[in-house]
Amino acid sequence: MPENGPEKKGEFYFIQLVITFQAAAMQQMGKLQNPITKKVECNLDQAQFSIDMLEMIQNKTKNNLSENETKFLEHALYELRMNYLDEVKKNQQEKKEKDTKQKEETKESPGAEESEAKQDEQKQEDKDSAQKEKDKTQPGSNDSEEKD
Repeated sequence: MPENGPEKKGEFYFIQLVITFQAAAMQQMGKLQNPITKKVECNLDQAQFSIDMLEMIQNKTKNNLSENETKFLEHALYELRMNYLDEVKKNQQEKKEKDTKQKEETKESPGAEESEAKQDEQKQEDKDSAQKEKDKTQPGSNDSEEKD
């Protein structure tokens, strides 16, 4: 830890705080192994929460950070948002492939038309949910400010 005065110590602690939330979000997106369970787990809701926490920190500390702290936080948020969008797209693709496979299987079985209607309904719900997630991660989103 640097010992060049309280400002450097504060900067060190701030960077450590950002790294903590960044690592948590990456772990929650399934990009890093959980050190406790030794498994790679994905929970996009938790990842979004960690990103939102960093956005809140960014908003609350605006104009009160050093240039280094500001750049570090902006870069961390950018990386997290891009990785989050990749994971959302990946999950949507997996669901689409699963739906296609189920659709093919149900066409061969009786009652396929009823099952297809349910699948179409689920697809629309998934699209709506993905759009909400996308809206949350858009730069300049006021969602995190409205929560305060």
